[in-house]
Amino acid sequence: MVMTKLSKKQVLHVAHLASLKLKASEVKKVKAELSEVVSFVDQLKKVNTKGIVATHQTTGLSSVTREDEVVVDDCLNNNEALSATENTHNGYFVVSAVLEKEKHDK
Repeated sequence: MVMTKLSKKQVLHVAHLASLKLKASEVKKVKAELSEVVSFVDQLKKVNTKGIVATHQTTGLSSVTREDEVVVDDCLNNNEALSATENTHNGYFVVSAVLEKEKHDK
């Protein structure tokens, strides 16, 4: 198998897309591992799949969903839901930010 060689820039770009902060010491290892994965995917692209029907599920089941049913007795009202916290605003939970706004240096 011919190994696809990824550049350090490509690895850092993929890490950025995945919101991974790689240390300088990790880049070389990740570069080798990611290059191996890309090489394997390239190898799979060469498989002849003409005439093969796409598989969308493998269980043979035709329907695995059910109708949603709300059991009102099992639901909390707004006051009950908020009763275990002190940090609320206008009937909602107040939480710390989870996502950061991306900063682009362009």
